[in-house]
Amino acid sequence: MHWQYERYNFGFDRFYKMLEKYPRVDFIGHAQTWWANIDRNHEDQSNLYPRGCVTRGGLTDRLLSDYPNMYGDLSAGSGLNSMTRDEDHARGFLERHQDKLLYGSDCADSYGQGADCQGARTIKAIRRLSSNKTIERKLLHDNSKSLFRL
Repeated sequence: MHWQYERYNFGFDRFYKMLEKYPRVDFIGHAQTWWANIDRNHEDQSNLYPRGCVTRGGLTDRLLSDYPNMYGDLSAGSGLNSMTRDEDHARGFLERHQDKLLYGSDCADSYGQGADCQGARTIKAIRRLSSNKTIERKLLHDNSKSLFRL
């Protein structure tokens, strides 16, 4: 689900109803509104790339905690921003949701390496912020393999 305020998939605040109605369907949250709402204090939904400290308990955090059929895709600038804007929060978030988060690049990444490669920056952030190699492996590989039955 690409959640982007006033552009894609409206009604983010009501999405829990779909999770309850379709408990056997797995959903993957992604994009700016999804990741901006890790912060309990995020109020300006038009701010798609918020900066600064994150207060635990945002809507995204609660959906991942409360619904076994909800997952999160760490791809794109929004996923990267969610980890790098408050690295202390990110460490706990990755640990707390280590079984529900998936790596993705969501970009062409024609560079394939270096500072201009967004996928490489996301992998680097996951490696830096994961508290151990087991969590890192889950985020980068194992969770996707399990969810997609690969």
